[in-house]
Amino acid sequence: MLNVGLTGGIACGKSTVAKMLVGRGAHLIDFDKLAHEVCEPEKPAWREIVRTFGAEILAANKKIDRNKLGRIVFDDKKKLKTLSDIVHPYIFKEWHTRLKAIRKADLHAVVLSDVPLLYEENLQHYFDLTLLILIPPEEQIRRLMARSRLSHEEAEKRLKSQIPIGEKIRLADIIIDNRGTVVETEEAVAEVWRDLQEREEARRKSQ
Repeated sequence: MLNVGLTGGIACGKSTVAKMLVGRGAHLIDFDKLAHEVCEPEKPAWREIVRTFGAEILAANKKIDRNKLGRIVFDDKKKLKTLSDIVHPYIFKEWHTRLKAIRKADLHAVVLSDVPLLYEENLQHYFDLTLLILIPPEEQIRRLMARSRLSHEEAEKRLKSQIPIGEKIRLADIIIDNRGTVVETEEAVAEVWRDLQEREEARRKSQ
């Protein structure tokens, strides 16, 4: 099994690329979805977050309002780390469970784990290699404002909470530039998929 960490800047189109790779046969574990699941009301992670950041971060249905929480943690790196320290153990427990299930079903699978803060949290060692999706920072801000209904200042603040794209490029094993058309992205994804299959085959033969 080839274990690939998929990451990129915020609002860079990781989900689109992930869907394209899944369509070609990859398995996907989305860390953002895992975070939503482990933070459902009354679950252990939810209780710790509410105890730490206060009930004012909750919506009327008791779910965590991510925009409200974001305004708190993206203004303070210590608070952002505190949030990560709370949530990550629960996410990784569920991630390992899903990896085991995929390995059992398909020993030679290519598994993509979509991890938004992979480099920020120094998680590279969990993966055989990392795949970076990128677009220019100004395009990230525009997309983030439209997607999450944030002001320019709020979007810029979230972007600054991540490692600069230049540093991520130096850390990545494979890069997909997602600033072009859908057709161009499809072509890049097709090439990367061939590369991942070849790496999995080479890994298999070396064992």
